[in-house]
Amino acid sequence: MKKTEPDHISTAPYAQCAPVMTSEGWYEKLYHMLLGNIPFSLVVIDPALRIASANRNFIEKARRTEGSTIGLRIREVFPDAILEFTQLEAKIRSVFATGLPLPGSQMTYRAPGIPIRIFYYTVIPIKSGTVVEHVMLVMDDITDKVKLSEKVRMAERHLASVVESANDLVISTDAEGRITSWNPAAERISGYRIGEARGKLLAELCEPDQRNDMAMIIRQLVNGDVVEFRELNLIASSGALIPVDWSFSSIRDDSSKVSGVVAVGRDLSERRALEQHLYQSEKLAALGVMAGGIAHELRNPLSVSFSAAQFLLEPPDDPIFQQECVRKILEGIQRASMIIENLLRFARPSSSNQTQSLNFVALMHETLSMLTPQAKLQKINVLEDYAEPCVPISGNANLLQQVVMNLILNAYQAMPAGGEVKVAIRREGGEAVVRVRDTGSGISPSHLSKIFDPFFTTRPVGKGTGLGLSICHTIVEQHGGAIAVESSTEGQGSTFVVRLPLGADI
Repeated sequence: MKKTEPDHISTAPYAQCAPVMTSEGWYEKLYHMLLGNIPFSLVVIDPALRIASANRNFIEKARRTEGSTIGLRIREVFPDAILEFTQLEAKIRSVFATGLPLPGSQMTYRAPGIPIRIFYYTVIPIKSGTVVEHVMLVMDDITDKVKLSEKVRMAERHLASVVESANDLVISTDAEGRITSWNPAAERISGYRIGEARGKLLAELCEPDQRNDMAMIIRQLVNGDVVEFRELNLIASSGALIPVDWSFSSIRDDSSKVSGVVAVGRDLSERRALEQHLYQSEKLAALGVMAGGIAHELRNPLSVSFSAAQFLLEPPDDPIFQQECVRKILEGIQRASMIIENLLRFARPSSSNQTQSLNFVALMHETLSMLTPQAKLQKINVLEDYAEPCVPISGNANLLQQVVMNLILNAYQAMPAGGEVKVAIRREGGEAVVRVRDTGSGISPSHLSKIFDPFFTTRPVGKGTGLGLSICHTIVEQHGGAIAVESSTEGQGSTFVVRLPLGADI
């Protein structure tokens, strides 16, 4: 009687090209086909530890032939070093004895002339009923995976080394802004150990007035927005405020969803200290320029007071005249005291964090009053053009006065033979805009792109530091504004423009 194929297996592909085979033959062919195409090595071993069967994957990787493999003992196929290291023969005997599969292990295989390969192997019993007739050695080549894992570990170690040795704060948070990592620089700068910082909201470690800003940045990053560099103060464990320039980037998971944030912060403490030093140095340079005019301005009230005091030494013939002399003396002292007070206020060091509501018009007028003696000496006519008596801004009065002082003195220096300076203040949109125009020598077109660079100056050696306009640029930027040359024609004067955000009405 002719045997037929099982109902669940289709023989259509073979119907016209081969005789009908028995079910046993079909299963044998299927077995060999699967064995030959499995992507890992299979070796079937009999109780005498001889190789009864080996698939194509093993034959090719071992660089052997089927004839030089089948029927040989495993000791004749596997290198002795591997057998001794893995105790493979003892493990195979154990599987024959117990009938239990061997847990997976890793071994390194290298035969003569064959590159090193790393396998994850296990030994599985093949039973007939309860009797173990053969065992199957299954070897999965994980060489490429191991190499890739090693590369990943090397990259991780390299990245960790970079983060650990960085001088900047490198902090990571989850999507809610809670700190998950905190590098040594963050510990050193803030004074908080990783155990103290982990789990806290990054915003909680910021200055109270800026915590909402940090929280908003985290939310924007989680929503996929790009955030520009921001300067936010960090509160150290000592309570000190540390100015930090932050840059942010988002961390995405495999589904491209933002799962956290990386914040890199640069400690600006040393930079701020250097800026303060430069500000003070430039102030002293400005005071040196003003010295001649101030001396002349002080000499007048002192001369009047001295003369009046001499008259008071004369016999008191005229009480009214004596009273006038006393009045002149008091006015002279008050005038000299005001000049000295203005000088002290300008020269006094100040913190860049001392911001307040200011009247830009009053600040400009006060500064010009201090420079009036210098203008008279140089025969410079100063015009003040204010559309309204109060233009409110918010900032550090001392630093902004230094900006105005530098711009006015630069204008004076551009007119050694005299001329005119016009100062105008206007509201334009949401900004307070001051324009300082002079009728001096102007600026060469080749110098326009460099005038705000530190230490750039066209004055002779010893006559200028080249820091004035650079410091002005820095101060104005710190106040959220901008400074530029609106117009300049060589030989026909220049106009400098400072734009600052308007403050609340005073």
